[in-house]
Amino acid sequence: MNPRPQPRPAGIPAETPYAEEDPVFEARGITKRFPGVTALAGVDLTLHPGEVHALLGENGAGKSTLVRILGGVQALDEGAMLLEGRPYAPTCTADAMRAGVQVVHQELNLLPNLTVAENLFFQRLPRRFGLVDRRTLHRRAGELLDEVGLDVAPGTPVERLGIAQMQLLEIARTLWQDCRVLVMDEPTATLTPRETERLFTLLRRLTARGTAVLYISHHLEEVFEISDRLTVFRGGRNVVTKEPADTDTAEVIRLMVGRDMEAAYPPHVPREPGPELLRAEGLTAPGGRPASFALRAGEVVGVAGLVGSGRTETVRALFGADRAVGGRVLLRGREVRIHSPRDAVRQGLGLLTEDRKEQGLVLDMPLAANVTLAATAKVSRGGLLRRAEEDRLAREAVESLAVRTPGIRTPVRTLSGGNQQKVVLARWLLAGADVLMVDEPTRGIDVGARYEIHQQLIDLAAEGRALLVVSSDLPELIGICDRILVFSRGGLAGEVARADFDSSHILALAYSGYTDTATQGRTEHPPGTGPDTASGTRSTPTPPTPTPTPAPAPAPAQKGDTP
Repeated sequence: MNPRPQPRPAGIPAETPYAEEDPVFEARGITKRFPGVTALAGVDLTLHPGEVHALLGENGAGKSTLVRILGGVQALDEGAMLLEGRPYAPTCTADAMRAGVQVVHQELNLLPNLTVAENLFFQRLPRRFGLVDRRTLHRRAGELLDEVGLDVAPGTPVERLGIAQMQLLEIARTLWQDCRVLVMDEPTATLTPRETERLFTLLRRLTARGTAVLYISHHLEEVFEISDRLTVFRGGRNVVTKEPADTDTAEVIRLMVGRDMEAAYPPHVPREPGPELLRAEGLTAPGGRPASFALRAGEVVGVAGLVGSGRTETVRALFGADRAVGGRVLLRGREVRIHSPRDAVRQGLGLLTEDRKEQGLVLDMPLAANVTLAATAKVSRGGLLRRAEEDRLAREAVESLAVRTPGIRTPVRTLSGGNQQKVVLARWLLAGADVLMVDEPTRGIDVGARYEIHQQLIDLAAEGRALLVVSSDLPELIGICDRILVFSRGGLAGEVARADFDSSHILALAYSGYTDTATQGRTEHPPGTGPDTASGTRSTPTPPTPTPTPAPAPAPAQKGDTP
């Protein structure tokens, strides 16, 4: 590769030899071992000034281990690193940041009790007369938030943000700091196409200034759009480094998983929906607008919308994680009161939260305990745990969902993202949930595991369950769903039948609440009873260009009540 000509990076003295074509970062023979496994086995990687270098591989291929070593979180066992031609061996994250290496980890690293502005400038709070200068703090924070397209007040507590908003905040934190190398681990996992394009615009500005970007993503279409080079890891080793123009997605997938995959999504098999299992009438999440919809047995119903559109807030209100402020819920034709997740579980509802590690799993507990967490009555007697029964049910779950684990007593923290998601799924199947709500089912999951998760969701619907799937990945919803509900500005903007699936139309509905004030006063109707039912959609004008910035997202309540 011939890197783009770049100016001498700031901070390097003029007398220091530094050829513009030299790598800004080199990893040579990096090896990292953990008990029983070699995570990295002699890998090499170079990053040039002004390039976006994509790092690809399945979960467990060693990508995140390399990121943690580069960012000073872990130490390497063998090998060496060079930054701008000098030995680089950070012992902590502060060392890495001082050297100009900024990392946006897949696992968010925010302080939930502080405000958005305080998280942005935690290490360098502006002061006046010895006190924090709030006016300057909020002004500077607002500038960074505008850059990443996050429309929240700087004084908002971080604990009130959704995970997609937290992801944008994590990205914004890197912008004010001196940056030679920017590492981004799954930065768009919860972002919609609109927020993703905003991020890409930002990355192009950074690379134009000479920043090298190491970009990790399971979304291959993004990699081919934004990257200058790509490297594939498999089993902790380098497989290949190429320019995107010299390969394609089929070859990259084969190199990642070691086999050919015939399709990105399981084949869609038309099913006749069964009886109605759930109906929401005028359900109103905190800060949102009334929404009405129904779920029938045997259906996979998608939920699309921009960040802050009300999609996750509505699902959380349906599950009782946040208290609904209006409307009613009917299960099998009977009205029920759901004031907490406990009520929802008793009624046969399950929720796979968008942040499985923070809200869905007890990471330091073994797999078996996580699987049985919502069905303790099945593994206890007289208030005492029946360990043999817990182990039996866990083994059945591992076998039925093909969970890859050393054993059922393995801490769930050590499993890959795809296998962690299967553990949460197994929990709700054991609990007997016949209405399953799944928020971002494949966030941070590699292409091979994504296919398995999609197939399992489809199989659950074929068994007679009703599934409500929330996703920022529109191709995912189009690939696996029977119909899609589209949310915009806190309310339901429309419904699209599978025969009418079209990305541009779904996006038009998603933007409609921000471009057509008339839609905000519209009364929503249950599916099949509103206007334009013949086509399965509601008429919505195409949004004009440019797209206005959406209004602030409604702030959900504390999330600690979610199982």
